[in-house]
Amino acid sequence: MEKNKPLSLSGDPFAVWADVALKTCEMMAASAEVISLRAGRMALAGPIPNASDQSEFALMGREKIEAAAESARAMAEFVLTMNRQLGAQAFSQMLTGSTAMILLAASRSVGQSIERQGDLVRTMTESAITATELPNSAGLLAQEAVKPIYSRTKANARRLGRRYPSSL
Repeated sequence: MEKNKPLSLSGDPFAVWADVALKTCEMMAASAEVISLRAGRMALAGPIPNASDQSEFALMGREKIEAAAESARAMAEFVLTMNRQLGAQAFSQMLTGSTAMILLAASRSVGQSIERQGDLVRTMTESAITATELPNSAGLLAQEAVKPIYSRTKANARRLGRRYPSSL
């Protein structure tokens, strides 16, 4: 996640989860290709792999650890940003709501009371609308978690496909 980029929790939850599902399917297909290519190389290498194969086999474990670490970091950054923004938003809405209630209680006429009731209803409605954006945050978190793993898996499939084209 980019630093200082405002977090938007609004949007179409269906589109967010559809994107996660699509990326996951693409990632699974690329993983199957990578596993097939690497397993084939392991079988061909036998019990004493050459230096190139040893390097590739060592890379497998390192890549998984790095991708998992990147995914965890992306999720942590997302959650920290989300918490900070949601906290600021909640505090702002709490102040706005409290002010609207105090002003309503301090009304000096029926007309002023009616006007301030409307202000309070608008404030409460805005808070409710903001709260409906929260369920989308899980999908956005999943998107952030999948990005590093997805990009590494796709890159591996491309790299290994070029390196071992006859294996397919």
